[in-house]
Amino acid sequence: MPKFKLPARSPRVDMTPMVDLFSLLLTFFMLTSTFRQADVTEVKIPNSISEKQAPDKNIMTIYIDTASRVYFNIDNGPDSSTHYRADIINEVGKYYNMKFSDKEVTDFKKGGAIGMPIKNLPKFLDSETSKDEKKILQSGMPIDSADNRPPDLWFWVNSSRKINSKCEVEIKGDAGADYKVVKKVLDILQVNKIDKFNLTTTVVKETVSSKDIKD
Repeated sequence: MPKFKLPARSPRVDMTPMVDLFSLLLTFFMLTSTFRQADVTEVKIPNSISEKQAPDKNIMTIYIDTASRVYFNIDNGPDSSTHYRADIINEVGKYYNMKFSDKEVTDFKKGGAIGMPIKNLPKFLDSETSKDEKKILQSGMPIDSADNRPPDLWFWVNSSRKINSKCEVEIKGDAGADYKVVKKVLDILQVNKIDKFNLTTTVVKETVSSKDIKD
């Protein structure tokens, strides 16, 4: 009896479930992700051989650019259930007898670094303020006392530590920043009993020559 040869069939993989799963995951990450805010000013950080990684949560960042302007930033906390920025701006407002609207608090919570007198903050958060006007308002945060009050930076640091006692301090200073400005920032930290902080640097590979090796 003759043998019948069945036609060879190539294996077929149904990709539909995988595509559906990918779409669901992509949608989930888009809805839950928080995009990193762009730096408020350009800072050319100095070089270092240290490879210690700074934390990406519970961090208070102080920027110092080459024009001696100071900016302040702090995150919302370790997860989506914490909203430290909303509590911090309300705490700062108490010192100046300022009441921020719900919209202003929400905008600040979603924003990034700021560098201006506290009295200019409502105008900065106003939705009708143009981007150019906002940029002009970001002229740097006062670090000198005025009207028998501590510097504005003091209020931000003090309020941030009061709301989130676990936050660490990171100083991101330009390599060409004025030393006097840096010292004023350090003095404000020490007044708030902050003696430990991180200095952001660029990692440079350390080279060792044979002359540096001793028997």
